[in-house]
Amino acid sequence: MTCTSRVFNHSKKLRNAPNLLRLEHSTLVRWFSNKAHPLSSKGDGECLSSPRLELGTSYILKIPGGRYRNYNSQSTASFSHTCRVINTDTITSSGIFKGNVSTTTMKMGIPGSLLGKSFPGPHLRRGFSSDSGLPAHQKIGMPSLSPTMTEGNIARWLKKEGDKISPGEVLCEVETVGDKATVEMECMEEGYLAKIIQGDGAKEIKVGEVIAITVEEEEDIEKFKDYKPSPSGATAQSKGSSESAPPKKEEVKEEPTSSPAPKSPKASVAPSTEGRIFASPLAKKLAEEHNVPLSSIKGTGPDGHIVKADIEDYLASRGKESLPAAPKVTDTTGLDYTDLPLSQIRKVTASRLLLSKQSIPHYYLTVDTCVDKLVDLRSQLNSIQEASGGKRISINDLVIKAAALALRKVPQCNSSWTNDYIRQYHNVNINVAVQTDNGLFVPVIKDADKKGLSKISEEVKHLAQKAKENSLKPEDYEGGTFTVSNLGGPFGIKQFCAIINPPQSGILAIGSAEKRVVPGTGPDEFEFASFMSVTLSCDHRVIDGAIGAEWLKAFKSYIENPESMLL
Repeated sequence: MTCTSRVFNHSKKLRNAPNLLRLEHSTLVRWFSNKAHPLSSKGDGECLSSPRLELGTSYILKIPGGRYRNYNSQSTASFSHTCRVINTDTITSSGIFKGNVSTTTMKMGIPGSLLGKSFPGPHLRRGFSSDSGLPAHQKIGMPSLSPTMTEGNIARWLKKEGDKISPGEVLCEVETVGDKATVEMECMEEGYLAKIIQGDGAKEIKVGEVIAITVEEEEDIEKFKDYKPSPSGATAQSKGSSESAPPKKEEVKEEPTSSPAPKSPKASVAPSTEGRIFASPLAKKLAEEHNVPLSSIKGTGPDGHIVKADIEDYLASRGKESLPAAPKVTDTTGLDYTDLPLSQIRKVTASRLLLSKQSIPHYYLTVDTCVDKLVDLRSQLNSIQEASGGKRISINDLVIKAAALALRKVPQCNSSWTNDYIRQYHNVNINVAVQTDNGLFVPVIKDADKKGLSKISEEVKHLAQKAKENSLKPEDYEGGTFTVSNLGGPFGIKQFCAIINPPQSGILAIGSAEKRVVPGTGPDEFEFASFMSVTLSCDHRVIDGAIGAEWLKAFKSYIENPESMLL
């Protein structure tokens, strides 16, 4: 009875056989696979027990001509799965597949985006045997290690070609271009490192660009000795576009046959000025700042979206066009010079500070604070610290604590500007500027208003050492709400104005302390006192002049009466 019902179900499907046979082979296989029931598993040419196609699974179907097609369901996640590869050369009139059947196990890694949530991980792309004779392999792309990362550098490889790799092992160290951090990239699957495409010190590698090849079998390593990735594939992957996979290009071409819809934004030269233009918030902001019409830019992001890189490329090309080619001038001055290469940290620092001065309306407030009581309190606290074996407390530690408490007292200064609102933070996280041989770093002391002076001192020294070793992680410098820069103690600078660290709205510049003659208690009496100049740089969009003055008043009160910081 069961067998009869299954045969009846197959005969139902054959009513639409003339229409089905006009469909593409992959569509036909999907239609039968979704509804077929197993009749037998004996021999070649009998009815197949094929798995159902499920959401979240990538299927590789072999069609006439020996080509493979990759069909993905509408889910962004993919999981380890075993599916059948069917050669659909012939289909009998009884609805039975004729052809060879083979089973292929595919382990698909979790991509960098899973259900809309970003994960820091390498871009994995599975390769299959082709006419070139290469065995099954996996292409490892440059990972996206932070939300703002578009390219990265290879600091060094910890694995060599031919090494066996296991999940969780560190493959290489990646320097993030936008965040000044060195992050370890871990292996996602077990196998062997067959080929390193981008070696130690490789610079400005686009996110998604192939950096290495892994294989599952050790004997396949030798076959990738002279392997080179195709330039077209790398370019498409670096743009983050789904057009890098040939099967998807075929699908895009097939869609217009059903309806005369206009071409997709990807295929257009530039977004239509009459229709809606899709762009990321960062791209829109950058375009507004430089008066760039979005209608004249071709988007390279997903579905033709305009991203930040498109705006930057447009500005770079416009700058080249506007500037005439400078004639070659022979150096007749006889100057002796050396051109120093720009480090990645220097590039990031330069771009952020330039953006700050161009887009943030700075104004500056300066006040002199008497630090005699602060110095006396520091001496007493250090005596206690030395007796207990703790670290010495610096003037800068006391300044950080005073700034944090002043921000808690005047929370308007603990804010940042957006185009739609002012965001006021409830956490007081103080960035501390640290100059090293590698460049300028700003590690963060989180919840500084809630920590004691001893804890602040330990964290500052620990983060400063990590900055000098160039080993800061993103969590060591991200999330700051205010910055303190001190050039007085280490360098003896009397007073200076610092540049705001966006998206923050304020930065405090600390000068050196100097002794001054001040009036005494009597009419003809004079005394000596030590004063320290501090300058607050404010974003006028967020902090009005009176608010900035109120914050400086609170800060000066904590510095001149330091015992109140301990309450």
